Amino acid sequence: MNLIANRTMDEERALYGSSDITVKGCRFDGPADGESALKESRNVTVEDSYFNLRYPFWHVHGLEISSSEMTDKCRAAIWYSDNIRITGSKLHGIKALRECFDAEICDSDIISPEFGWSVKNLVIRDSKAESEYFLMRSSDITIDRFELTGKYSFQYVKNLQITASVLNTKDAFWHAKDVTVKDSVINGEYLGWYSENLTLINCTIKGTQPLCYCRNLTLINCRMEDCDLAFERSVIEATVTTPVISIKNPLSGHITVPYVGEIIRDIPEALGEVIISG
Repeated sequence: MNLIANRTMDEERALYGSSDITVKGCRFDGPADGESALKESRNVTVEDSYFNLRYPFWHVHGLEISSSEMTDKCRAAIWYSDNIRITGSKLHGIKALRECFDAEICDSDIISPEFGWSVKNLVIRDSKAESEYFLMRSSDITIDRFELTGKYSFQYVKNLQITASVLNTKDAFWHAKDVTVKDSVINGEYLGWYSENLTLINCTIKGTQPLCYCRNLTLINCRMEDCDLAFERSVIEATVTTPVISIKNPLSGHITVPYVGEIIRDIPEALGEVIISG
């Protein structure tokens, strides 16, 4: 590996088309305001470096980033790339990851509107994010020990597994398919509308009008707090361990719950059974 250390670069395509390099202690910043520092590169390792310019990692094949920072000026940092590993870093630019394949993010901090669109084979562990439209249209995702703050997250995702996480987000999982969430807290409004094969296990669900228009919705041993007008027009099998304010027009299936303040049935096709367990 060729070592590039302790340099400041601001020119256009500063290291364009590089192969088998380690970039250590470098700054991509300066008045020339150049873009695409490492575009079309291969087998790149980045350590302890600072990125304040746009589009540094486009079409990079084999990328490892550790202990580095991408600022809010570092727009669209990683696009059309694959075999990516990021640890101990800050991803603070808008649209930080898009159209990528085989990526892993660990122990990192993400502040990035529109993060992670159309990504496939993604692992996120021990990290946190602030983002709108987080991971839209992405697939084959594993998330563990993660904290999210944002809106409109996980829309149109496919094949997603989440464990031991806290999700503070409204309109999450809309149109999502084949999603399992375990041992997590989901705090937001209008959870999971139009989803298919959404399974929640040992979760706490908070907020108004959750889980409506779902197909093949499963809840196992879940808590629900401040939830009203739940399950409207959903096909559902659910075991809920706490009282629910109101349930509205479940289409089919069974909902077992200790207490419901109100069961609303004002359409003839609402045939889902509500079983009071307590």
